[in-house]
Amino acid sequence: MAVKFWKGRIAGKWKMVIWLPYLAPALIFYVVFMAWPLLTSLWLSLYTGQAGTGRSFVGLGNFTRLFTIDQFAARYWGAFAHTLVFFFIHLFVQNGLGILFAALLTGKNLKGREFYQTMIFIPVTLAVLVTGYLWKLLLNPVWSGPFLEKLHLGFLAQPWLGNPATALLCVSLVSCWQWMGIPVMLFVAALRNISDDYFEAAAIDGATPSQVFWRIKLPLIKPVAGMVAILTFVNNFNAFDVVFAMENVNGAPNYATDIMGTLFYRIGIAGQHPVGIPDPGMGAAIATITFLVLCAGVIPTLRSTQGRD
Repeated sequence: MAVKFWKGRIAGKWKMVIWLPYLAPALIFYVVFMAWPLLTSLWLSLYTGQAGTGRSFVGLGNFTRLFTIDQFAARYWGAFAHTLVFFFIHLFVQNGLGILFAALLTGKNLKGREFYQTMIFIPVTLAVLVTGYLWKLLLNPVWSGPFLEKLHLGFLAQPWLGNPATALLCVSLVSCWQWMGIPVMLFVAALRNISDDYFEAAAIDGATPSQVFWRIKLPLIKPVAGMVAILTFVNNFNAFDVVFAMENVNGAPNYATDIMGTLFYRIGIAGQHPVGIPDPGMGAAIATITFLVLCAGVIPTLRSTQGRD
């Protein structure tokens, strides 16, 4: 028995040595571009000052300043709340419509399937700065007002991006429109992977299309839906470009569209107005808290949606 045990250990180590050269490029890429920057950010959050002028260790001082000084606390909680709203709009609008469109695209009697799939996915291939600027023009009453008047839709010519009550909603919906193709693609693949045996059994039992969707399709694509929700959560907490393109880095108007990405950029990279001096330590503290928030949201979702039935 002992001989078999050691032979098994040696064989396992030999297989690892064989596979190591194939895993090394991906491992090196992960360490250099993901693990090392993460550890560096955690280390930087414990210091204050610039690299050229010298840094000093402050421990948890940056985190204390972030939540106790009104200048930082008001902006942080405002950006955090806006990011949550940004995420939930994507979760229900983008992913909800993604499931609906995927169910329609996988219908057996749908004609022009390839055309609809292409039209839904085309916005994903466009640059965010380009689409953001174009939508900024479309939502500007000065540019779109005359056209809407000709269509007798003049009531839509409103300063949507200039109104704090509607600015974040408009930016979120534009982002949903652009990235809709990705969840649709994933849901279509998941629905097509369901065995026809389920649908044949449902047809024999006399199930309606809505019952098939809610009782068969939706439960079977739960792992994919969970993964899409996780990707949406992570991407929304790292979003920056759509707000930058449609508003500015200050989250105009009056910080109504300020999210975690723009807050981090202002404080850690560009410098917060009116001082204008970057604070890398405070920016790293914001990034560290964002990382912890992502872990708190991702891990339970993974456990609840990716577990074995």
